[in-house]
Amino acid sequence: MGSSGEVAAAALLLLLLPWLLAMSPADGFYLPVSPRAISRSSSHWIDLGRRRFVSRFCLLLFELFYGSLGVVSSVEEDSSRNDDELQVKVNKLSSTKTQLPYDYYFLDYCKPPNIVNSAENLGEVLRGDRIENSVYAFKMGRDESCKVACRTKLTQQAVKKFKEKIDDEYRVNMILDNLPVAVPRQRRDGSDALSYEHGFAVGYKDKDDKYYIDNHLSFKVMYHEDQETEDARIVGFEVIPSSVKHKYSEWDDKNPKLSTCNAQITPGGQTPQEVAADAYIVFTYDVSFQPSDIKWASRWDTYLLMNDEQIHWFSIINSLVIVLFLSGMVAMIMLRTLYRDIANYNQLDNQDEAQEETGWKLVHGYSSSRLYKMFKGTEWKKITLKTAFMFPGIVFAIFFFLNALIWGEKSSGAVPFGTMFALVLLWFGISVPLVFLGSYLGFKKPAIEDPVKTNKIPRQIPEVGWYMHPAFSILIGGILPFGAVFIELFFILTSIWLNQFYYIFGFLFIVFIILLITCAEIAIVLCYFQLCSEDYHWWWRAYLTAGSSALYLFAYSAFYFFTKLDITKFVSGILYFGYMLIVSYAFFVLTGTIGFYACFWFVRKIYSSVKID
Repeated sequence: MGSSGEVAAAALLLLLLPWLLAMSPADGFYLPVSPRAISRSSSHWIDLGRRRFVSRFCLLLFELFYGSLGVVSSVEEDSSRNDDELQVKVNKLSSTKTQLPYDYYFLDYCKPPNIVNSAENLGEVLRGDRIENSVYAFKMGRDESCKVACRTKLTQQAVKKFKEKIDDEYRVNMILDNLPVAVPRQRRDGSDALSYEHGFAVGYKDKDDKYYIDNHLSFKVMYHEDQETEDARIVGFEVIPSSVKHKYSEWDDKNPKLSTCNAQITPGGQTPQEVAADAYIVFTYDVSFQPSDIKWASRWDTYLLMNDEQIHWFSIINSLVIVLFLSGMVAMIMLRTLYRDIANYNQLDNQDEAQEETGWKLVHGYSSSRLYKMFKGTEWKKITLKTAFMFPGIVFAIFFFLNALIWGEKSSGAVPFGTMFALVLLWFGISVPLVFLGSYLGFKKPAIEDPVKTNKIPRQIPEVGWYMHPAFSILIGGILPFGAVFIELFFILTSIWLNQFYYIFGFLFIVFIILLITCAEIAIVLCYFQLCSEDYHWWWRAYLTAGSSALYLFAYSAFYFFTKLDITKFVSGILYFGYMLIVSYAFFVLTGTIGFYACFWFVRKIYSSVKID
């Protein structure tokens, strides 16, 4: 990844997760403000959420199926035989400094007679991919040396573009048989295994501030041959770029002869080609074919070689320690304190004695009453509109603003108008009708009975210490959930913003489960302390306690920006923080919903254990 378009796709996919697992604040968390705007009972709301879950799950499958093919465009084996034609496709120009992708032909590279766009799906467009044909064509199994692609004369405008892209460290991306071209590098740990950099540099600048272009490409195509059928399947695509100032006595377009091709071209072994106005640049390439023992199904393994497995295990252990700590606290509350309180409370002979108790038992009424009133609304159309439009609307507004900035930079990462219209059509044509259908069916269901009687007159909330102040407890509550994921978050940000593959989804799934458990447990612990102080306003507190971890996520993204990235353009900085704001908002909705549901279950559980007439 590594472009603003790719980040947009990643952000949109991430947004589907809380949208799928949780309802937005409009789904029910406006309830303390406007009880009449909510469904008539908690069962209505729960059933409503269940139906929305099903509808959104179907939509998620559709969007993932339609867009995920853009990550690896094809998973079908494509076999070749000797002398079969292999066509190299070109993709976008990408940079980790600007995060703004550009079309390959934005620069004056060799162009085929007819440029054909080969984008296959919505996912590629959202990521800013612009896959097109090129002049680079091979014959399967046939090595070629110093083949001329074209000769071009640089104008002043072309020189300016090349220099800008070299300054911004842009890299050229190509594709052969759906494998991205990569530059092999020695691993940092000194082992014999190679690591790979995505794409190759447009060029470089020397210490004298002179610019040079990589105009010669040495391709290596690895293939695995089936001994029975003699079919060959491509399993690797490497390139070593070089800058060469080609020499020739007289140029012949039909049969060009270069004196610099008489010797083998190696990086740094020839006079480099400077980027200068009115200079003629000859683009050439070599290709060699090498048999490999790597099978087609394992051809991505070399690209995804893990360099930091120990760090990921450390992340898991760090997260597990936090979970065990919180689990111990929850166990102490549930098995000791609550068990003792409930046992003593149920042994009381009369209601007068019960009134002398203190702590959470005195607010058995009121919090459940507020929860019941919370869902006792009749204006189901209003809350349905909030559900359908608030969360997606905020995300779409930010995304549209950022897309306008990308469009202003003339970047290929800008989502075209037609694709934007298709996204809006998916929203209004599928999501919104399903939300209304789920709301209608949900309001037809009967209500859930309260576990205990509720007091009609609310109790006065006593003064609490500074450590139980809402703002302090909310901020404290978000630290542990963030602490459980921040190490893995580093690798996710690196894969998005530094053009690296992220593929260790096993680790990610474990960390995600730990995050769910941590959010639930910290919300329950702080909810119990709040009820013990006879404060029955737990619903928003529970939501914000777990959701405040999004503040730490956004703060960490700012720290990452200033310490790990080399983004200098103002627009690129706006794009970074805009997309991270979307991600943080989605994270807030997800973790907040987990905290609310955990406390909702906890409150009903403990008060259902109290025997009272």
